[in-house]
Amino acid sequence: MQNRSYPLRTTDDLPKLAAPAQRALAAAGIHRLEQLVRMSEAELRSLHGIGPHALETLRRALAARGLSFASGK
Repeated sequence: MQNRSYPLRTTDDLPKLAAPAQRALAAAGIHRLEQLVRMSEAELRSLHGIGPHALETLRRALAARGLSFASGK
């Protein structure tokens, strides 16, 4: 049997993140950058696998599109 490697990244436009962060977003149903505008940084930070580096990467990706996280909920 051939061992095939499938990419973890199944998202459309999210920036490249470490595997735990990718899995956390996928488990939360987040597959597009625009979906993050409905979440506050605190909500995102509470996901297991989202650390400071992933949060900063996502913040910058949102800012590049003129978007930001939701206000604290």
